[in-house]
Amino acid sequence: MLNEYDCWMQKVKIKTNYEIPNIVYSDAKSLVAKQAEKEYCLGIERLLGFSPKIVKKHNNIKNIVLLNSSYASSVKDEFTIKVTENQIHITGSGENGLLYGVFRFLSLLALGKIKNGLELTESPVSPLRMINHWDNFDGSIERGYAGRSIFYKDGDFDYDKTRIEDYARLLASVGINRVSINNVNVRANAKLLIIEEYLKEAKELAAIFRKFGIKLFFSINFGAPWSLGKLPTADPLDPAVAEWWKKRAALIYKYIPDLAGFLVKADSEGEPGPFQYNRTHTDGANILAKALEPFGGEVIWRCFVYNCTQDWRDTKTDRARAAFDHFMPLDGKFDKNVILQIKFGPYDFQVREPVAPLFGALKNTRHVMELQITQEYTGHQIDLCYLPYIWEDIMNFDTIHGENSKIKELLGKKNIEGFAAVVNVGLDNNWTGHTLAQANLYGYGRIAWNPAITAKEIAEEWSVLSFTNPEVPQKVQEILLRSYPAYEKYNAPFGVCFMVSPSNHYGPGIEGYEFSRWGTYHRADKDAIGIDRTPSGTGYTAQYSPKNAAMYADANTCPENIILFFHRLRYDFIMKNGETLLQNIYNIHFEGYDEVLSMIEDWKSLKPLLENQVYESVLARFERQLVNAREWKDQINTYFYRKTGITDNKGRQIYS
Repeated sequence: MLNEYDCWMQKVKIKTNYEIPNIVYSDAKSLVAKQAEKEYCLGIERLLGFSPKIVKKHNNIKNIVLLNSSYASSVKDEFTIKVTENQIHITGSGENGLLYGVFRFLSLLALGKIKNGLELTESPVSPLRMINHWDNFDGSIERGYAGRSIFYKDGDFDYDKTRIEDYARLLASVGINRVSINNVNVRANAKLLIIEEYLKEAKELAAIFRKFGIKLFFSINFGAPWSLGKLPTADPLDPAVAEWWKKRAALIYKYIPDLAGFLVKADSEGEPGPFQYNRTHTDGANILAKALEPFGGEVIWRCFVYNCTQDWRDTKTDRARAAFDHFMPLDGKFDKNVILQIKFGPYDFQVREPVAPLFGALKNTRHVMELQITQEYTGHQIDLCYLPYIWEDIMNFDTIHGENSKIKELLGKKNIEGFAAVVNVGLDNNWTGHTLAQANLYGYGRIAWNPAITAKEIAEEWSVLSFTNPEVPQKVQEILLRSYPAYEKYNAPFGVCFMVSPSNHYGPGIEGYEFSRWGTYHRADKDAIGIDRTPSGTGYTAQYSPKNAAMYADANTCPENIILFFHRLRYDFIMKNGETLLQNIYNIHFEGYDEVLSMIEDWKSLKPLLENQVYESVLARFERQLVNAREWKDQINTYFYRKTGITDNKGRQIYS
């Protein structure tokens, strides 16, 4: 029976054509290696129904599983699985490698892929595979759609140790190795993680994650020296400020010696930063880096820095340019233990936006790509939206900065060290609110490990691992893979961004941001729509490599799914299918709505095969999604009909 709490690690007895030995030799001595041994036994128990016997000597035992964490390899976290007629070897280059090897073996076993002769060696492409929590100390979660925080309540730590261990297990099973445990919008709450009273609690939390090979990051407030330390300033070039951070780091590492470091949002959306002291972001990041360096800690510095008080009348300021303009001139000036965290696109996790031009351009600064698992702009885990679909597109984007310059080819090389992603979990029993949204968390881990994996491959794995009835996975895979295109169709058209309700980012708010301080994003009038970012406009296209810049600057070569991000076009502009831009806007919104209807019918066909609670829970969200899709369709189409007076050439109803 499917248990939503167990996610892709279901307790289901499987049949296998290969007989798994019940004797296990383990050389485990370290903390994580011992956990790997334990996870192997737990996994065999849940999948095959027996408890393996652990031995510390294996001479003359023919039928045996060998767990070894000490084989020589220069590749960090690498593992090898080798299956012979009567032996299974799972070996890791270190304790983490063994743990990942065990989890991979168990998933392959559940997928029915363990057989005599199997040999597999894997290592993560991305050294850093990080989860960001936006959990607040009152127990709320910024952009959280699956219940309250699993860590905090009423201004203090408050968590179920068993649940945290189960969560750490889920993350480690897909290769996650870093977790930041509090919101980057820290403000007054920052002190709760870096004062001694709360470090005692944080120490216990770190211990749970540690045995799964996961280290913690703390989101800290750049202004802490004055807000917490009572200094008159947080100026990064003030020696007293530098000394304050050194002493604070020493205190923190006394409690958590393996803390991964600090995550910092500075000079952004009200958070303090070096700009208020007329300093650079290298000044701000490096002062923290120097404080952490003696302890092996790192600073992850977010590049989400832009003018959030823009006058809507200002047509020159372009938020899309901000990260490149701020950080490209600083390339090579950050300390070695500073890592820049760059959102995948120049905006803010929109349904469709181009890959940010910093990727491929930065040559001398460590950096990671930031994704968003939580569905802030993609349906709040009410609307089904399978995110690996768009992540695969991002991985295949060619920056055209030299050879082998696709994102998936740059990862692990040329200073792109991996990923960070805002997570989608909360206290809901199924972790993610929408049961099918578990696929996004699973998919993030798989892509962070191997950016060449396809969305289809991830959907196949996750569906089989998560649904115990063998007749269900194929249909679920099909629904998942259709969901992102459907959502994109009924959302904002062709790369237009932020047509959402400003209050919560759910549902249509077509002009919600057009006259606000946050920037304007489409400037629609009766004749045209879109932002001109070509050399004759804001010049944003010039931030890309020359070939990409030329492609984006020409409306005839710019990819149509982001054409309005780069161009201001008349509604009678002829698209590649021979229809006008306006008619295409009408068409895709009708198509997106119809796709939701079709997905609902496909889900209903699974009713006899699913547990009632799972079926009804997902169906209820689909029904809410249908209402949302209809509002998008009707409001978007009515908006443009009112602007232009031009009707749909297919004669469909537009609510005017």
